[in-house]
Amino acid sequence: MRAVQVVRFGGPEALVPGRVPEPVAGAGQVLVEVAVAGLTFVETQIRRGTDRWHERPRLPYVPGGLVAGLVGAVGADVDPAWRGRRVVAGTGDTGGFAERAVAPVGNLIRVPDGLGLPEAIALCSDGSTALGLTEHARTGHDDWVLVEAAAGGVGTLLVQLARAAGARVIGAARGSRKLDVVRQLGADAVVDYSEPGWTGRVLEATGGAGPDVVFDGVGGRIGRAAFEVTATGGRFSVHGASSGEVTHVDSAEAGRMNVRLIGIDQLAGFGPHVARWAERMMARAVAGEVRPVIGQTFPLDRAADAHAAIENRTVIGKTLIYVTASGGRPAIASGGRGGDSVTDRRYG
Repeated sequence: MRAVQVVRFGGPEALVPGRVPEPVAGAGQVLVEVAVAGLTFVETQIRRGTDRWHERPRLPYVPGGLVAGLVGAVGADVDPAWRGRRVVAGTGDTGGFAERAVAPVGNLIRVPDGLGLPEAIALCSDGSTALGLTEHARTGHDDWVLVEAAAGGVGTLLVQLARAAGARVIGAARGSRKLDVVRQLGADAVVDYSEPGWTGRVLEATGGAGPDVVFDGVGGRIGRAAFEVTATGGRFSVHGASSGEVTHVDSAEAGRMNVRLIGIDQLAGFGPHVARWAERMMARAVAGEVRPVIGQTFPLDRAADAHAAIENRTVIGKTLIYVTASGGRPAIASGGRGGDSVTDRRYG
């Protein structure tokens, strides 16, 4: 079958299209006919061999830890009723960039009618993370919320969830194109954190008090600057380090500032709740309350271009791989809500 493999640790060119043996569903597993595969910034770091939080895969490997499609076959001890269902499936850390992938039945989330598979995969990954972050930070009515990387997959959903909770949102991103998307999502203010003095504009928007909640997905200098303007009594929530460095904040310093620090280790506890959060986000999408931003899509044989775009910081929202021979958008929506995104650039 067609697949893409990482043949060495290094740049995007290490992703090579080719053919691999067909997988077979074992006991407790299903075989998914993959329509679309998701990818994350962390997966680009795993490919480079620089990620510090995951075990390094054995070369060569097929990347991709999350896919969406139809269940084509079931293994022993699996309810045959799963066959033919539309699902989002966690494959582990590898295996998704292929026409077919094996996943444990416990890693399946059924996609509701009325939601396309591209939207479902975005909501199961970035959506569940965003919902978990807002619950942990207790985002509430009239809070001022600063969302870093607000035009990214998680960031665009954080903006929407905060607005839905009655909060006022400042979206921080780099460049006018990304800021325009954040405005479309309803942010009350936007700031470009590539410009000098950007935190001054955050303070101005909040009347000098600073944001009550900060969602830090960037880290490094940007995360540190955001922490320093967090409001007294506020919450500083860390969930990413796209800068390459997690924001370092000493707990004693946070205590002196009366800021509740919610570190990146919170993500380690998300696992048992992901399915529940994903189902809630998908239901809210069907109801029209949230929508994932699918900013760009790539055919399977251009997976290297998808990785390069993510690393170059040129992407908006979620980036997806369409596993079809033509590289076009597959006819995989049920009920007609496929493609409901702010912008969708097709490649290939």
